[in-house]
Parts: sequence; structure tokens; C-alpha cells
Amino acid sequence: QVQLEESGGGLVQAGGSLRLSCAASGSILFLNAMGWYRQAPGKQRELVAAITSGGSTNYADSVKGRFTISRDNATRNTVYLQMNSLKAEDTAVYYCFADRTNRGTFLGRYWGQGTQLTVSS
Repeated sequence: QVQLEESGGGLVQAGGSLRLSCAASGSILFLNAMGWYRQAPGKQRELVAAITSGGSTNYADSVKGRFTISRDNATRNTVYLQMNSLKAEDTAVYYCFADRTNRGTFLGRYWGQGTQLTVSS
């Protein structure tokens, strides 16, 4: 099992910035992609950003140019989401995820408990 501990959510004004962190522990061998989904009230969970163990990144169109995902270079077990120019529509619960893969075989996806981001307009 992989445990994911998130931090950094909160209340911020529109136009402001915030950084989310997610640290993985437990069975971290074969960790590959990590990233963030979000879910706003009444909406489906959507991918925000992801980063592979090799550093390749993927972003939702709605956050490109505003959000930056990065990964701790030393341990590769912590992922960060720097969020700038925040908008009211970014308000959601943000969930960290981590995938384990071994030689192309998907071993499982793990989720954090979620952290609330509220952007006031």
C-alpha cells in the first residue's frame, strides 16, 4: 500500500497563489506517475496535472500557463502543484494520486484524502 499525505489547501483570493504538496510513503517501490485531480461540487473529478517518474508532465487545458507540477528530485516521492493566477473556478477538492507500475504492468493507483481549495472572487 501507498499512503499519500497532502498539504497546502486553503482559502485564497482570486489572482493569488498557493502550493499543494503530496508526499508518498509505504510501498513506494515502482512509483511512476503522480499528480492531482480535482472535484468541484456537482462536477466529475478531472485531471489537473500529472508528472511521471521521468519528469514528463501533462496539464488540463484550463490550468496550462497557471499551474506547474514538479517532483522532488532526490526522493521522487513528493509532488508539488504550484498554482498561480487562481480563479474562482479553481475552487474544488484536490486529490493527489500515485501510480505504481513495474516493467509496463500497472500495479495500482492510490489516492490521498483530498484537500480543499477555495478561491474567493
